[in-house]
Amino acid sequence: MTRQIIVADDHPLFREALKAAVGRLESGARFVEAGTVAALLEAIEGEPDADLLMLDLNMPGAQGFNALVHVRGSRPDLPVVVVSADDDPHTIAGALRYGAQGFIPKSTEAGQIGRAVEAVLSGEIYTPSGYHAPRTNAQSDDDLRIARRIADLTPQQFRVLGMLCSGLLNKQIAYELDVSEATVKAHVTAILRKLAVTTRTQAVLAAGRLAVDRASIKPPPEEPE
Repeated sequence: MTRQIIVADDHPLFREALKAAVGRLESGARFVEAGTVAALLEAIEGEPDADLLMLDLNMPGAQGFNALVHVRGSRPDLPVVVVSADDDPHTIAGALRYGAQGFIPKSTEAGQIGRAVEAVLSGEIYTPSGYHAPRTNAQSDDDLRIARRIADLTPQQFRVLGMLCSGLLNKQIAYELDVSEATVKAHVTAILRKLAVTTRTQAVLAAGRLAVDRASIKPPPEEPE
């Protein structure tokens, strides 16, 4: 059986390294690459039979665990392995709590990456050697409520939220998505409703609760909705 694996990372060389590592054990695997969040969402939509997603937490527009929870909401049948340079116990615990089936630090040697993927494809939960779940939980119930709301966004709404988190104005988002500014305003209104907030700033701060580095989330300029 040919495995279909989506590799989502914004660094082409690391995507190649992941493909090579997995290909040692899955010689017939077919890989679909995504270097942006938009490409990731297209791959998720266009590959309904994908067997695995290998997801970098820090792709631009992903805001930490946001892409993970959105994918888990839209494709609960698709196993996700997080691959990240941020490999402290709280980050690993967060990835597992938000639905990842495994966590592979980017420092992992190639042979072990392949074995980790094999373990997840066999239905196991993979964590790096020596990992111990932290005694204190960094994710609150409020974070989980935000995660469920982000999981409920449509792919286009999730794209718009990512652009809001990047500080883009409505007209800039409209240009990037090749849609009208009125369409963007409609998406923003829907996002605010689904996240149970009233302003763009509150939406960005809500999404920022799922960031690995919350300090990296900056409030956007406010615009009339």
